[in-house]
Amino acid sequence: MLSKLPSLNVLKVFDAAARLKSFKKAAEELHVTPTAVSHQIKTLEESLGTRLFERHTRAVQLTRDGELLSETTFDVFRRLSDTINFIVGSEQVLTISTTSSFASLWLVSNLVKFYKENPSIGISIHTAEQKADIMADRRIDLAISYGQFEGAMPHSSKLITEKFGLYATSAYLEKYEKLDEVQLLETEWVNTSLPSISWETLLSQDWCKEGVSYQIRRYNQEQHVIQAALAGQGIALVSSLLVMNALTESWLVPFTRNELPNEIAGLTYYLVVPPRNRRNKNVLAFTNWLNSEFGNLSAD
Repeated sequence: MLSKLPSLNVLKVFDAAARLKSFKKAAEELHVTPTAVSHQIKTLEESLGTRLFERHTRAVQLTRDGELLSETTFDVFRRLSDTINFIVGSEQVLTISTTSSFASLWLVSNLVKFYKENPSIGISIHTAEQKADIMADRRIDLAISYGQFEGAMPHSSKLITEKFGLYATSAYLEKYEKLDEVQLLETEWVNTSLPSISWETLLSQDWCKEGVSYQIRRYNQEQHVIQAALAGQGIALVSSLLVMNALTESWLVPFTRNELPNEIAGLTYYLVVPPRNRRNKNVLAFTNWLNSEFGNLSAD
């Protein structure tokens, strides 16, 4: 039985091509030529007596047999890597997909607590405003997604639903008394599927002055809105979750007026773990820590 197994090197080439859906990208990862990858795949297909890929002009697609073998090779190489890392005591790395604002303003600043509890696990952060296809992209272990939780993708669990508030520096607020004199800052989402949370909505309420022109400046990243507020450029309409550190350090303070709501409903952060990683001990360690952190915030 063992004599019929393909070589480890051939299976490694197949695994790279299957994960990346490209012979060219697999070649770059393995530091060989695309021709060498193509030759190895052809040799593997001939030895198994079946086609593993459908070749197209600029892409390759796994066949049914290819998908089956890919699931096995991914699990085998992942377990092999974890075991070797455990034996030699080297760091094991989890790749997490999330938005750039959440990564820079909450996750990175809080990871020190995770590292303290899990010194052998490293975190690699992949940021994107559009949701990553982590069911297909096996380079990503789990995702922290953002949006409306109702109708979220399968294998999701809610972390926290944020509130949006109004924030500025103390120095900026001391300069102005009237809302129509200040610069208002907000986010215009790159991901157009997200519902708008805007000053315009607030300013359309009955208490606003008719005919008054308000100054609104928009950025396509929430972290840029917060940076503008920190630089004393205006009052930001942003997630209370993402300004926690700035509030703790008193870099920003809430802007409160009787005619304005202190907080408005925001969106939800939720965790997505593909079935292939549900029993991975490192994924479990990270998700347990994350749920604990957000559980504490909800309790507060």
